[in-house]
Amino acid sequence: MSKKSAKIAALIAGNEGRGFDAHYLGYFDCFNTQLFYEAHDVLEELWLAQGKTGANYAYYKGLIQLAGAFVHLQKQRLRPSVALFNLAEANLRQYPARHESFDVTSALILIGNWRGRIVSQDFIVNPLQADNAPQLVPPAE
Repeated sequence: MSKKSAKIAALIAGNEGRGFDAHYLGYFDCFNTQLFYEAHDVLEELWLAQGKTGANYAYYKGLIQLAGAFVHLQKQRLRPSVALFNLAEANLRQYPARHESFDVTSALILIGNWRGRIVSQDFIVNPLQADNAPQLVPPAE
């Protein structure tokens, strides 16, 4: 097992047998604790397993891009963050308001709000602070 696989296994361990794939639930755990890079890694394994023809391929890709946008904000990279918000939005818009028991509409609103905050400040002010990080309501089992 690679170091990355061991880390991912540890991140998803508490989500085994909870009604959804542990990687999917682990994504929300990581995202909601500001472990945005780890959220990306956790869900990437499930996304890659989908293959490009999988029903959730674009959905998982959009969630990964959403986490990636916040990784860029953590690194003070505002323009790449907005680019990933745009990609995440395009991928998530392909799905209904609720998908895989997740409120996609709320994620799209979150994307619009965060992108708007960056653009309205001409890419100068990073709106992400430790005390205002976004939260996603995890899928209900």
